[in-house]
Amino acid sequence: MAKNKKIMVLIVAYNAEKTIKSLLDRFPKEVISRVDEILLADDAPLGGTSRDNTLAVVEAYKKKNKLKKLTIIQHEKNKGYGGNQKWGYDYAIKKGYDIVVMVHGDAQYPPEYILPLVAKMEEEKADFAFGSRMSGDPLGGKMPLYKFFGNIFLTTVENIVLGTHLTEFHSGFRAYRLDALKQIPLALTSDNFHFDSDIIVQLVIAKKKISEITIPTFYGDEKCNVKVIQYGMNILKILGQYLLTKYNLKEYPKFSFKNDQPH
Repeated sequence: MAKNKKIMVLIVAYNAEKTIKSLLDRFPKEVISRVDEILLADDAPLGGTSRDNTLAVVEAYKKKNKLKKLTIIQHEKNKGYGGNQKWGYDYAIKKGYDIVVMVHGDAQYPPEYILPLVAKMEEEKADFAFGSRMSGDPLGGKMPLYKFFGNIFLTTVENIVLGTHLTEFHSGFRAYRLDALKQIPLALTSDNFHFDSDIIVQLVIAKKKISEITIPTFYGDEKCNVKVIQYGMNILKILGQYLLTKYNLKEYPKFSFKNDQPH
């Protein structure tokens, strides 16, 4: 499985002091041994709120566990959920990695499945792979009902518009080939939470291969930073922009079909 591939894990964190240690504790030894770097990107607070202790918790964890592969970055200005990811992917590209796996710092997604996710990419030669909660038992994992039905609705609409057959679009457990990311206009995507759908649309336009695995769902008492109605409206807006661009009614550069060329 990808033995010659350089792999980086990107942990995007925001006010994660209560969950980050439990997430790191769940990283299997096989994952730590196999990956080349684990990068934790701690985003800055919004609106003048005070910064939490994520950095101190992670630094203490790194020292105690002698985890040399763990790199800790703390942003001085808030980049947003999407902006934090873009920064991390740019970092991975500059460092010459082949594959980057993204996981949230709130411990909702299983680091135990990092190697199976990468293996799936290798088996199917996929450019993008993600862990799907919706193909498993999301309600058994305490996914709130409003998120469960909202996910079903949005994913159904996205599949119809894009002609895809994915079980969900909104998972935060993802792996990308860096060669694929370099071929799409990543910088034009949103800095907000709907970044995850922006980038899937770009990959679909570029005819990149997408794969998925089933993962367990973990919901606890962590705070949700997503404004659900606004998020849903942004997803529908993205689909409208895609359709307008596709049918030459109005061009949105981030979804330009001019980028849909062989490389």
